[in-house]
Amino acid sequence: MTYLFNDPAEFAADAVRGLALAHPDHVALVHGGVVRATETPQGQPALVIGGGSGHYPAFAGWVGPGMGHGAPCGNVFSSPSASQVYSVARNAENGGGVILGFGNYAGDVLHFGAAAEKLRAEGVDVRIVKVSDDIVSNSPENHRDRRGIAGDLPVFKIAGAAIEAGADLDEAERIAVTANDATRSFGVAFDGPTLPGAEDALFHVEDGQMGVGLGIHGEPGVRDEPIGTADEIATMLVEGVLAEQPNRAEGGYQGRAAVLVNGLGTVKYEELFVVYAKVAELLGAAGITPVRPEVGELVTSLDMAGISLTLVFLDEELEQHWLAPVDTPAFHRGAMPPLERPRRTSFWEAGADETPEASAESRDVAARIAGVLDLFESVCAREEAELGRIDAIAGDGDHGQGMAYGSKGAAAAAKDALEAGAGARTLLVRAGEAWSESAGGTSGALWGAALIAAGRVFDDRSGAEQRTVIEAVDAGIEAIQRLGGAQVGDKTMVDAAAPFRETLDAGFSGDDASAAILAAAQVAREAADATADITASLGRSRVLGEKSIGTPDPGAISFSILMEELGEHLS
Repeated sequence: MTYLFNDPAEFAADAVRGLALAHPDHVALVHGGVVRATETPQGQPALVIGGGSGHYPAFAGWVGPGMGHGAPCGNVFSSPSASQVYSVARNAENGGGVILGFGNYAGDVLHFGAAAEKLRAEGVDVRIVKVSDDIVSNSPENHRDRRGIAGDLPVFKIAGAAIEAGADLDEAERIAVTANDATRSFGVAFDGPTLPGAEDALFHVEDGQMGVGLGIHGEPGVRDEPIGTADEIATMLVEGVLAEQPNRAEGGYQGRAAVLVNGLGTVKYEELFVVYAKVAELLGAAGITPVRPEVGELVTSLDMAGISLTLVFLDEELEQHWLAPVDTPAFHRGAMPPLERPRRTSFWEAGADETPEASAESRDVAARIAGVLDLFESVCAREEAELGRIDAIAGDGDHGQGMAYGSKGAAAAAKDALEAGAGARTLLVRAGEAWSESAGGTSGALWGAALIAAGRVFDDRSGAEQRTVIEAVDAGIEAIQRLGGAQVGDKTMVDAAAPFRETLDAGFSGDDASAAILAAAQVAREAADATADITASLGRSRVLGEKSIGTPDPGAISFSILMEELGEHLS
């Protein structure tokens, strides 16, 4: 269990604040995460690396000379919001452009991508590097579509060293992509992690079994096998990774590899050393020389009991950067060159936006929308445990928490907007931004985008009709479908949202939004329940394969529940 916390909803923010206070010479706290305590040199590319909290030392522990320039930090196991990524990037960037680096998870892709679009619109050159080292999450020919686990460390270490050595944005991006293409990881889990405040772990593995192919967001393995000895597990991991060893006759690979034996949070260092002894023996027998191996807690998953092996098949260029000095709160190697590194004296902060003038009619509509968001908050709190239980089987366990956090943040933002005299459009846009930031993750990004899109249908200067409500709901669902990229049959929220939208469009006659929404919600719930028969092909649950059969998609379930509640509320 997680023993030390205050408000579970504030756990991630509390941890980041404490990290910054503990390492004032390395990092400084900004909205959404941390940046280096020293200025980014003029014209140097800024490497901004991030993801959910709960993985320390990833990612905030890797900010410093020779590695990251900043790290946006989301909630536990959830992506940072687009506004958090944007804030950290604005503080880190100093004329050399930005590389946004993160593990290849749907929520991170959405939020980092949205932040990149905003930065590009302001003239900042932004590149995106997705780490995709986990061999069980896709086929070898689709390596760049795999999820990221412990490979985050060597990829970002190599990219940061290249930047420290003088690489410009193009060169740094090329080296980072090359490092990712050369990195492979494979892991096993013995028990799941426990979220702060939760009564039980996200999953359990039966006695005598281990989950093969873990993920770092609390995902169980893709299959269970009898637990072996340390040597047997080491052999399985080495053989799995070496199955994708590159041909030594091509490129610069000559049988040298960076090696990481990683503990996920509960497995102790002595146990890891026992495993590494066998790993080193097996690599030697395969003609591979370990280069500066790392054994320890490198990329964790709170208190998960698990272990992973990572190899980076090095060429001369990658090895040079892997061995280069680095100085961060959690990762040190060698001595950094004696360069002058001035401390930061100023930070970028988002200003408080003025509230646009609104008519009395629009403020009245805004008050009713705020009532809907209050309802959503109470419903999500009521359903949090059940949605988390479903997601622990068919996903990664955090959907209930994410929906609870997101709806709470949206309701609070709506209340603040009302007190500031906001109209319907402004209130929904601010609520959407708050949902995204409070929840993080895929659901946070999609629900935040849905509220913002719905807000654009309303006007701060006029009231609303029944048709306006239907158009706003339709616009929100369109945003979910467009940004998420899912199709019916992928086992996602879209499996419920798409038939809901079709039924709503066909059933609304122009005078009873409530009846049309209720009818569509019934269709959505039937479609959501039917996802229990689908093998997921998109999102984090994709890697679970047939293990998700028999359990409906939690995003589809939560969507159908909220739409039914909306219809009843409007009646």
